[in-house]
Amino acid sequence: MAAVRKKMHFPLKVALPMVWNYIKNKLKEQIKAVSFIIIYLVAFKLIVLQSPPENAVMVAFGVGMVVVGLAMFLEGLFLGLMPLGDRVGVQLPQKTNIIVIMLFGLLLGFGATLAEPSISTLRLAGEGVTPWATPLLYRFLELETNLLVWSVGAGVGVAVACGMARFYFGIGLKPFIYFLVPLLLIISCYFSFDDNLKYIINLAWDTGGVTTGPVTVPLVLAMGIGISKASKKKNSSAASGLGVVTLASLFPILGVFAAALYLNTSTPKPMSEIEFFSAAYRPNAVKMLGSEEAVRILAFQRGSSAARISYFGNQEEYKKAILSLVDNREQSKKLLGNLSLSDWLSRKANEEEKKLLSERFAEKIEELNSEKKEIQSKKDVQNHIENNSLNKALGKVEFLPIFKNEIRQSIFAVVPLVLLLLMVLVFLLKDKLKRADESILGIVLSLIGMAVLTTGIQLGLSSLGDQIGRTLPMVYKTEAQEAGRFVFKNFNKDAMVSAYNQRGQLDKYFYVVDDSNNIKAVPFDESRYDSKTGNYEYVKTKEVLWTAQLSLLGITLVGLFAFGMGFGSTMAEPALNALGITIEEMTVGTVKRSKVVLTVSIGVGTGLLVGVCRLILDIPACWLLVPGYVALLILTYYSDEEFTGLSWDSGGVTTGPITVPLVLAMGLGIGGGLNVVDGFGIVSMASLFPILTMLVFGIRVRRRQNRHLNSNEEAKNEK
Repeated sequence: MAAVRKKMHFPLKVALPMVWNYIKNKLKEQIKAVSFIIIYLVAFKLIVLQSPPENAVMVAFGVGMVVVGLAMFLEGLFLGLMPLGDRVGVQLPQKTNIIVIMLFGLLLGFGATLAEPSISTLRLAGEGVTPWATPLLYRFLELETNLLVWSVGAGVGVAVACGMARFYFGIGLKPFIYFLVPLLLIISCYFSFDDNLKYIINLAWDTGGVTTGPVTVPLVLAMGIGISKASKKKNSSAASGLGVVTLASLFPILGVFAAALYLNTSTPKPMSEIEFFSAAYRPNAVKMLGSEEAVRILAFQRGSSAARISYFGNQEEYKKAILSLVDNREQSKKLLGNLSLSDWLSRKANEEEKKLLSERFAEKIEELNSEKKEIQSKKDVQNHIENNSLNKALGKVEFLPIFKNEIRQSIFAVVPLVLLLLMVLVFLLKDKLKRADESILGIVLSLIGMAVLTTGIQLGLSSLGDQIGRTLPMVYKTEAQEAGRFVFKNFNKDAMVSAYNQRGQLDKYFYVVDDSNNIKAVPFDESRYDSKTGNYEYVKTKEVLWTAQLSLLGITLVGLFAFGMGFGSTMAEPALNALGITIEEMTVGTVKRSKVVLTVSIGVGTGLLVGVCRLILDIPACWLLVPGYVALLILTYYSDEEFTGLSWDSGGVTTGPITVPLVLAMGLGIGGGLNVVDGFGIVSMASLFPILTMLVFGIRVRRRQNRHLNSNEEAKNEK
């Protein structure tokens, strides 16, 4: 008779320290995971870019939420979702047929994708994309976001269904690779000749790295191992559960391509922003964006001054709208939406708009001094001026609305997946939920942890990545960047001095005191002096770090930064360490975990370097994807089945909840800083190159093992 397990009860005084130590250890693991990459990014921004992080308190708060949220989410995953997936994965092959298994795999893959923390990053990736330059990409990221997520989820669902069939019948991974990869490359080349579809290529390949995270991988691996154990077919790679991550990286790309073809039939071709915001095209623009207000806000948030002039129809109405940004706070919100005036001035306003508003600010202050208004009224206006300062303003982020929205997204993502597993376990397999209290606790932790994690990603990781990306072009650009504007009243031209430049021309200068209380000479610009008022507008600039002769060094620094970021963030990924342990166990210690982690990290770092260079040099995606994946196919041919699965899976496990938000935000930030309409593609490079380095590593390991075996065999024969 089997002994009945009894629950152990501890006094509260004993239990609380145990729980606290457990929580503390879990938090330490996540702090260790994110500390290197955060310190690396902040140090790079302070030392190389020579500027502190914007909204540093909010970014730090967001990073703290990422640490706490990731710890809670993973703990909930191990307590709640993983045991459910494991029980279903072991029992399903024993009690049902392959058709039911594949159908369940389809639903499981779709549900697991929606529950991935990294999938929420795709919902935030539309900033900077415009409906006139890239209409199809804009529809995907702004208007049809659910279709994008569902197409990715459907791709993962098909991948899991095919993976279950592969495990069941003992089919190797190579046939799937030889079919899917050439097909995806052919579609990519076809897309590159279409004005709309070519901007989907990088997005589609990036989704392959986003989908394989801490939810999908453990669940489908548990299913795969259970099915391979129940199957009578014996294939070393299939039986080990390898290769399912590869399929879950490739099929979503196909899903996004299919959805793009569907949307493209009803999407207008790219056009100029002047045409898009013109009165003649207005009905189509309103139909696309949903309202007249949305069109107007878009002209200010993402358009240039030409777009705003085109929207208002004439210069008089346009200037009146610009001045209303200062005169009327409510009107300012109607024009800028959720964008603060300071951000708009620094990112979107042109020289004339800045000058116009600078003069109006000066008039406002002059009115306060001359008219001697009531103190309270003066405070109100002064507060408005301070809140919308031309020089600096803290971007206020509303935390509660973001967190509430992420709570809703977490419920919609996790609950359907849990219900699916429970229904299969209880109704189909006629089993019951064991340790229900642990499972419920795990599910609750997963829900809260995912909401905290994704909120932290928005406030911390994505914000920091975007800041780095937007300012990174400064390292190699040869022109100075604007850092603020000031109006000097009653400017004394007699205070200027003259000096000859290196071309033998006589220039005029005046002296200013900088932020460090150092006196420096500033060139006088006659166009910024208003002889009527005696005011001079001084434009403070942040000089580039490298001169034109050293711009190559600047680009090299950018490349080294990208490599270090990829290398460091990958070393911190928990999924990679788990893969390294698996390989070490499978090879009975002949392949060390540390070497696997190092090899993959080098691959990811190289991938980020190549991805950033692609953005800087504006290289078409196919020029890198086609030769890169052709090389992978050739190396796959010479690799054995087991290492093929390990290598191709490594491209998926490296892009997790820490890496993806940073890399994606950085890529989009660089694209925005360079006015590149498509800032995607870095994640796809970060998935391609670790496969390459692992395949090369695997071939070398096998050759070394074969030489060792041959030498032992020769030694035996000699005896």
